[in-house]
Amino acid sequence: MAKLSLKDAQQTQLFTFAYPQRVYFEDTDAGGVVYHARYIHFMERARTEWLRHLGFNNSDLYRKHKMVWVVSEIAIQYLKPARVDDALEITASVDTMGRVRCTFYQEVRRGDELLVKARVSLATVAADSFKPIEIPVDLKKKMEATC
Repeated sequence: MAKLSLKDAQQTQLFTFAYPQRVYFEDTDAGGVVYHARYIHFMERARTEWLRHLGFNNSDLYRKHKMVWVVSEIAIQYLKPARVDDALEITASVDTMGRVRCTFYQEVRRGDELLVKARVSLATVAADSFKPIEIPVDLKKKMEATC
């Protein structure tokens, strides 16, 4: 089950959303180690569930605002490997907010071990033209409340 928790006082965000993820055989390479690109999938799921936790989902944002999220940049550090059957926790917290863009700080942990950390920048764009559009006001307010 996903959870929202207080971060320690040294971090800038007040809340961190955590999403559990089991490592399946399909997530690994021939050696049973999580393939590097799968971490990006895990982080996408955590951001999607974070959005649901705020009361929104991508389908409704598309229908109501004709918008979609696009990833514009990822900076990722792989620190330790995860392996098949590991129980992971994928976190997502808003790092920076703008009118059109936001950046998430995300971590992948196995218990207390930090395995991967990343900054993922997203933009909101019009679904038909892929031109930048502002983050919907109601969503932005909820997002800012988590910073």
